[in-house]
Amino acid sequence: MIWVGDSLKALQGFPEDVKGEVGFALFQAQTGKMYFKAKPLKGLGAGVLEIVSDHRGDTFRAVYTVRLSGRVYVLHAFQKKSKIGIATPKAELDLIKQRLNRAIELHESWEKQHG
Repeated sequence: MIWVGDSLKALQGFPEDVKGEVGFALFQAQTGKMYFKAKPLKGLGAGVLEIVSDHRGDTFRAVYTVRLSGRVYVLHAFQKKSKIGIATPKAELDLIKQRLNRAIELHESWEKQHG
């Protein structure tokens, strides 16, 4: 499991129930399975998934990729603030795209060193 940016710190601030659900989903990803609530994040291509967890009227999201062989990269974890619509806000999507590119760089570097 590779945490990109502040994704681990953000997840640690989530309510315990949400941390448990996200943690289980990430464990399943590491073992090659897909959590039943994990869904592809539109616009980022295959292998980028999102878990949406609701807790007491608040919505928390975690985004990860299984696209890079043999490793799970957690790209972002955040609380969705907007109460209007279900779409991921553009600023969050931009950050996820940036972190996906960073994950690709990290993975390529690791492959060169251990490859």
